[in-house]
Amino acid sequence: MNRTEFVITTAIILFVAFCLGWFANWLVHRFTRVSQADMDQLERMSQELHEAEETRDQAITYLQQREAELTNQLAQTEAELAAAMEGLRDARHEAEEMRVYVERMNAN
Repeated sequence: MNRTEFVITTAIILFVAFCLGWFANWLVHRFTRVSQADMDQLERMSQELHEAEETRDQAITYLQQREAELTNQLAQTEAELAAAMEGLRDARHEAEEMRVYVERMNAN
């Protein structure tokens, strides 16, 4: 084999290797390409996720407001209970004083 044949043979081998590599690359991209249906599904899923996050944020805000309202209502109810208990204590004390006074009057 002379020099010219060696160069031509090497060029053919390199060209065939290049063609095989290009074909393998084309096959890989052909089978791993994302279809439009997959992209649409991903877009729909991302939209649903966004809506779910907004709904979650609204629910958290509502629950925080409701908790604040209930805490305020509980504080008011506890204050009213304390006032009622104080009034009941005063009424019992006054009733006891009246009972003692009536017993003294009946004893005289």
